[in-house]
Amino acid sequence: MYQFCIFDLDGTLLDTTRALQKATNLTMARFGLGPLTVDQIKSIVGDGYKKQMERALKLCGDEKLKHYEEALAVYMEVFGENCMYQVAPYEGIRELLKAISENGMKAAVFSNKPHAQTVENITGIFGKDAFAVIRGQQEDTPKKPDPAGVFAIMKELGAAPENCLYFGDTGTDMQTGKNAGIDTVGVLWGFRGREELEQFFPEYIITRPEEGIRIFCEK
Repeated sequence: MYQFCIFDLDGTLLDTTRALQKATNLTMARFGLGPLTVDQIKSIVGDGYKKQMERALKLCGDEKLKHYEEALAVYMEVFGENCMYQVAPYEGIRELLKAISENGMKAAVFSNKPHAQTVENITGIFGKDAFAVIRGQQEDTPKKPDPAGVFAIMKELGAAPENCLYFGDTGTDMQTGKNAGIDTVGVLWGFRGREELEQFFPEYIITRPEEGIRIFCEK
């Protein structure tokens, strides 16, 4: 029986596209590069800001990553100032979280977004009590798809793998759940499509948050 739901953040709980686009394009503009479109932003995020900057620079023509180190510092500066820009929960997410609570379950967040901005996004939109654990990228923990962060969350929750569901919108998320030995739920309202998710054989693929309610209610 599922008792815990662990969620990715960007593209799963919150539509953060505009914030990511603004911070990325402000960074690229410092070097006379860009801008990147929303679709391009969706294609480069999900694996941490360092990989995001690498992909952004290459898309903008900096194949040799001449500006990479400087771009990392600039991005962290501008993202800290813009991480809440036009951020909103996806339709149906609040209802999904309410159902989790009403069923006596606990919810947690695990993101490759830097920890401070992960906390700001979640508490700014959902408040301080919606999630039992909020964990973003931290220097002492490998980023997804390494399962170390999931293991840390499960330890804090006192959760066993067989009682957990992992919700995410990318192949990286599906790998993370698999690597942690927990059932995965691929969501189709985020940054990637069904084809990418199916490559990692999630236990479930859902098109709307309310379908997630049926998963743990019927298990």
